Amino acid sequence: MRKVFFMFTLAALSLTSCGAKKKIAELEKQNKECQDLLNSTTVKLNLCLSEKESLSQQNDYLKKNNSDLISNVGNMTTLTKQGAQNIEKALETIKEKDLKITRMQDALTKKDSVTLALVTSLKSSVGISDPDINVNVEKGVVFISIADKLLFKSGSYVVSDKAKEVLGKVAKVINDKPTFECMVEGHTDNIPFTGNAILIDNWDLSVKRSTAIVRVLTKDLGVKPSQLIAAGRGEFIPLVENNTAENRAANRRTRIVILPKIDEFYDMIEKEMKKQ
Repeated sequence: MRKVFFMFTLAALSLTSCGAKKKIAELEKQNKECQDLLNSTTVKLNLCLSEKESLSQQNDYLKKNNSDLISNVGNMTTLTKQGAQNIEKALETIKEKDLKITRMQDALTKKDSVTLALVTSLKSSVGISDPDINVNVEKGVVFISIADKLLFKSGSYVVSDKAKEVLGKVAKVINDKPTFECMVEGHTDNIPFTGNAILIDNWDLSVKRSTAIVRVLTKDLGVKPSQLIAAGRGEFIPLVENNTAENRAANRRTRIVILPKIDEFYDMIEKEMKKQ
């Protein structure tokens, strides 16, 4: 009986031991699977963490880059606005310059015709047609140049009777413009003056001729003395070289310079332009 019980117990223990081993084997298998899964998950986790760090760095870079781009866009907008303003100002400046150039060209185009009209008016108003009397206008100043042969004898400062007729026409121009000033300039050639006790050289002769004409204009022709200036230029502003008798005769002259106020000068021009 004991033997049977022992055999039964041994068989039971044997079965129990086999079940435990099997269970242990299953548990070990499960444990290994869990460990493998854990290892795999750990690897994946590490990869995810690495990717997260990389993405975080990329995100920071993109944020900075985006900020820089926004800043650059703002700067570009400012620069574009400034560039547009500068271009607009440059175009306005060019337009203004073009307008000024056009006006200057128009003025230059009209200059000759206006000058001619004014000179013609002066000549016609005083009846001057003698080739030895030259009238021109330069920069708002009227010049009446009279050859000395119409005014004086050679080496003399006594005004001739014929000269008084010519000066009467000049006086008419001056008297018509009571606010103008007139400078009477005496000019000589370069032949040294072999003078007398009164005149020493060509300076003296040119001044004396100028004052002689001033006296005729004021005393005989009614020009206001306050309008007149007497000046002698001697031989030092010749029209041509003093190398021939004809040229020296051209340099011996009296020039009457009529100096209008600029606004009155343009009034004269406007009147003459209306007459055309």
